[in-house]
Amino acid sequence: MTVLIKEHAKPSIQEILESGKFLVTGEIGPPKGTDIDEMIEHIELLKDKVHAMNITDNQSSVMRYPSLGTAILIKELGGEPNLQVTCRDRNRLAIEADLLFAYTRGIRSVLCLTGDSIPAGDHKEAKAVFDLESVQLLQLICNMEEGRDSGGNELKGGVKFFKGAIVTPEAVPIEPQMLKFEKKIEAGAQWFQTQAVYDMDNFKRFMEKARKISDKVYICCGLVLLTSPGQIKYMNANVPGVFVPENLAREMEDAPKEERLNYGIRIMARQIRQLIDEKLCDGVHIMAIGKESVVPQILEEAGVDITKM
Repeated sequence: MTVLIKEHAKPSIQEILESGKFLVTGEIGPPKGTDIDEMIEHIELLKDKVHAMNITDNQSSVMRYPSLGTAILIKELGGEPNLQVTCRDRNRLAIEADLLFAYTRGIRSVLCLTGDSIPAGDHKEAKAVFDLESVQLLQLICNMEEGRDSGGNELKGGVKFFKGAIVTPEAVPIEPQMLKFEKKIEAGAQWFQTQAVYDMDNFKRFMEKARKISDKVYICCGLVLLTSPGQIKYMNANVPGVFVPENLAREMEDAPKEERLNYGIRIMARQIRQLIDEKLCDGVHIMAIGKESVVPQILEEAGVDITKM
């Protein structure tokens, strides 16, 4: 198969995890428009600080520069992308076509998501597609890897992706999440990134349940940077499956206003260190959400240098 972009020496997500190393991933939020200068700065900043970068796909149903275009840009700049694919905006024909294109551009990791609902975003009149959901998307990719599209037609050249999915450890009740987690594994998921985790004791309990279901899949803990008490109140009240415990909320509330970002950085660094020292999971996914410039500081405070891991 001809790959239309030069491969580089940076190892893939699959290679990192299978080698037993602790995976460190960051996240790139594409802009709303064609001015990609700041996004390029973030890619250049992170490409040697993290093993790979997620690219959000019209996150929260807000139209932005495409995930696939950003993934290709990351490859061109010498980084490793983790392509997010949601089912909200495209039917199976369009998704399959995008996956074929991604593969010929050297993209090897895909995170499969159902996608946020249209009312959450900025195009209220748009029609949601949802031809598939995340479990069916995983099955579709498995079919493509066997050389067939979803219509059963033979492909002239297949694909081979490291198939990822998400799970929400702080969901209440947790049982439906564990059932979905198991279904995703049965559908072909090889690794997971979690939604935002703040309660480490609860995360330990989740990991015990997850390992009983399968000790073969890799699980990376998702951490979202705390920046203010207002952000915490909003997430606790409005974001399903996310809960910031009282001790962390109080820590941010008591911090001097001009120091709250630094306190958030220290909290995340402390959590990353705990994940590594206690061997709680296989990696961490850092979601700085508009504060990508502080990710190197977070990793430095956590004592994490991917070149020495």
